[in-house]
Amino acid sequence: MFRRREPVPFAFVAEADHFRSNVTPPPRERPSASQLVGRTLLGLTVVAGLVGALVLGMPSLQSGDSATRQQQSEASDNR
Repeated sequence: MFRRREPVPFAFVAEADHFRSNVTPPPRERPSASQLVGRTLLGLTVVAGLVGALVLGMPSLQSGDSATRQQQSEASDNR
């Protein structure tokens, strides 16, 4: 790798790729049963909200050709 010849203000940053730590992080704490249940319920609530929004929004996404023709025919019948 190309090394600079001029001094670097923060030499430890330039040499960071050579640094290796012998300190291991503490093991992760396992979530409790209530935390797992809470996360599951939160996930199910979010998914149910997205599915509900999709189900309620689908009729507005469909093309309304039949409804438009029906309204036009009713308007022409009244004249």
